[in-house]
Amino acid sequence: MEVIISTSSSTPIYEQINTQIKAMIVSGELKDEELLPSVRNLARQLHISVITVKRAYEDLQKEGFIKTVVGKGTFVIEQNNAKTEEINSMIEEKLDEVVMLAKRSGIKVEMLQEILNMLYYGEE
Repeated sequence: MEVIISTSSSTPIYEQINTQIKAMIVSGELKDEELLPSVRNLARQLHISVITVKRAYEDLQKEGFIKTVVGKGTFVIEQNNAKTEEINSMIEEKLDEVVMLAKRSGIKVEMLQEILNMLYYGEE
């Protein structure tokens, strides 16, 4: 599981982690009952506070994406279509904001697609 955080983003780090793990679950990259890294291991891997990862995991658990089994670890929970629709709706809302900003700024759709591809695929 690869999570990439940006310290220069206005989005809090715990939220970046939350969003990326949700996306991996919804896309099927993370499977039902798959073991996630421990809070400590993910914090060490990302060079961030344990508290930050703990917050992301707690939010994911409240939202029904993961579960923690004492003594065993944190696991992905099988997703139903309602959650997938919820995620799609959230993505559409965010993209709507981006599209409106791009239009106001005179950015063409081709440039917007190029930016999205760069962000999504990590291309430079």
